[in-house]
Amino acid sequence: MPETVAFLMTPDFAMMSAAAAIEPLRAANRLAGHDLYSIRFLSAAGGALSSSCGGMFETTPINSQEDFVDKLFVVAGGNPFALTGRQEMPFLRHAARHGTQLGGISGGSVLLARAGLMANRRFTVHWEHMDAMREEFPDLMIEKRLFVLDRDRATCAGGVAPLDMMHALIRARHGAALASAVSDWFIHTRVRVADDAQRTQETDETRFHATVATAVRLMEDHIADPLSLDQIARLCGISARQLQRRFGIDFGRSVVSHYMRLRLSKADELVRQTRLSIGEIAVATGFSSQSNFTRAYSDLHGMSPRERRSRG
Repeated sequence: MPETVAFLMTPDFAMMSAAAAIEPLRAANRLAGHDLYSIRFLSAAGGALSSSCGGMFETTPINSQEDFVDKLFVVAGGNPFALTGRQEMPFLRHAARHGTQLGGISGGSVLLARAGLMANRRFTVHWEHMDAMREEFPDLMIEKRLFVLDRDRATCAGGVAPLDMMHALIRARHGAALASAVSDWFIHTRVRVADDAQRTQETDETRFHATVATAVRLMEDHIADPLSLDQIARLCGISARQLQRRFGIDFGRSVVSHYMRLRLSKADELVRQTRLSIGEIAVATGFSSQSNFTRAYSDLHGMSPRERRSRG
């Protein structure tokens, strides 16, 4: 069965961001030769909804949705803080209770946060809204990244960032080969990683072997829900043995060791920069228990998470 993906459009939504999110799914269907994704367009009231540039989408009203989709992305633009969300937020909470994976595109994260759906989840928003988001939600894990995938949440910065996020989602579900074919379809030959800068002056590139880069992206996109070595290798399109060899050449360590370092690096950031409990940080970085997390953290950093936090 195709995965059902809905886009909840808000008034004056960003047309470029919407298209950059929708078109990769359409291309994946075409290149696969069958429907991998079933796409829907929703809005609070339904009907033709105008974007920031005047272009329109014909949408279905959210109150007519009797079944639940697999993924639901909120697409916003302009000034998302001006949106009341009176109809959208109850709908989003209802969808979350039924297990729908939620996402925010450009300013869409504002509505998700106001609906109370981003607690204990890492996420991002367009750089223009970053300061206002941190002011309104000082306790949430807002990151200045191109996109963030955290378990059942997927958010991106807007503009053409949805192209990169959708590449990551397609890659995680259907493998690197199809994701690369979709990127080539749009002449998107320089697929950016989640940590890439949102603005030109912040750019800092690091290059690895293509397969290693793909594996690292998968790891970065699955911090809270770690993949196994076999899963990573399969999604990269090579054997686990070949992947281990490449990591040994590029990093001098195993795949599992590098993955653990990435997760603990994110954990250290959360220990230092947030007020999340140690248990919440353990969950956010994919550890099955707080004791396992504390042990791994202490082995790498030479002190416990609590000691690290107390030292500032």
